[in-house]
Amino acid sequence: MNKISISLTDPVPSPALILDPCTVESNIETMISISGDKYSKRLRPHLKTHKMSEVTKLHLSKGINKFKASTIKEAEMAAQLKANDILLAHQPTGPNIERLNELVNKFPKTSFASIIDNITSAKEISETIGKSDNPFRLFIDINCGMNRTGIPFSSSIKDLKESIINDKNLIFSGYHIYDGHLHQPSIESRKKSVIEIKEKIFHYLSPSDSDEIIVGGSPTFAIWAELTGWSLSPGTTTLWDMGYLNSFPDLNFKVAAFLLTRVISKPSDNLLCFDLGHKSVASENPLHNRVFFPDVKEYTVISQSEEHLVIKTPSSHKYKIGDSVIGWPQHICPTVALHRQANLIIENKISMKSWQVSSRDRI
Repeated sequence: MNKISISLTDPVPSPALILDPCTVESNIETMISISGDKYSKRLRPHLKTHKMSEVTKLHLSKGINKFKASTIKEAEMAAQLKANDILLAHQPTGPNIERLNELVNKFPKTSFASIIDNITSAKEISETIGKSDNPFRLFIDINCGMNRTGIPFSSSIKDLKESIINDKNLIFSGYHIYDGHLHQPSIESRKKSVIEIKEKIFHYLSPSDSDEIIVGGSPTFAIWAELTGWSLSPGTTTLWDMGYLNSFPDLNFKVAAFLLTRVISKPSDNLLCFDLGHKSVASENPLHNRVFFPDVKEYTVISQSEEHLVIKTPSSHKYKIGDSVIGWPQHICPTVALHRQANLIIENKISMKSWQVSSRDRI
């Protein structure tokens, strides 16, 4: 756990997402260093973790100009900042195809692309977005084991690839191969799994030198950087969190985002209630594994509801109503999406200055 010493002097309301810009910048520089490319051409960081224009500006200032987005709103955020290349890594369907088309027309100087895993969607994108004088780029989405989206290695991609190549409104750009299921704490085990996927890529896909191959979530991108020259798409690395900090000690990133909460009640002996409910911190993990309080000794999380979190601790007598406490989220990505802004930590003090979570809303 990286050491932090944060004081609160400004009247910042709680619960609040708080962010250390210096650590964010340091994490971006570490990403670049791991990529082995001083010009940052290999990196295609994911915007879904931070969803903030100001954080995206930090990426751009370091020479990173390709991004990956989960939502059209995230893609729009990067386009507004004049990013060169944006991949929507979430196959558009229904009205979202037209929304993506509006984005393409609104920002003609930005090159957009999306992932695809079926001919029907490819044709719908061709009819709505693609134009013969300005064809739209598609990456075939490969299911390398996560079983969420994409075409399994064992299934043929021939028909889909030929359909894209033969469509004057489309460009086949390469492959999107996200290995988000690889979370082994052991770097040797993670590396073995990456090597297995790499061998399948060559065996089943036979990529050409002109194909862009996008690989590597946060736990594995350093391994892919070592083994290949392909594009890398980490996301959580920008902010980091307790989940990854505990699981991947081999990755030299620091937690940059925290939560400010306050004691709002002492309902019984040894109990403290914080204003940190489901609506303030990601709650998909078990109760004891959602947020951590390093400065509170010997505590157990008893309950959490929409606006409350209760802990049991023998040190409850040390706290009074209104005392502030810093929480470390287990999973930062969905936690950020619960907040409209992040108050900045400046010179170890939580300030009233903030960065907006500008693509938090989908529309």
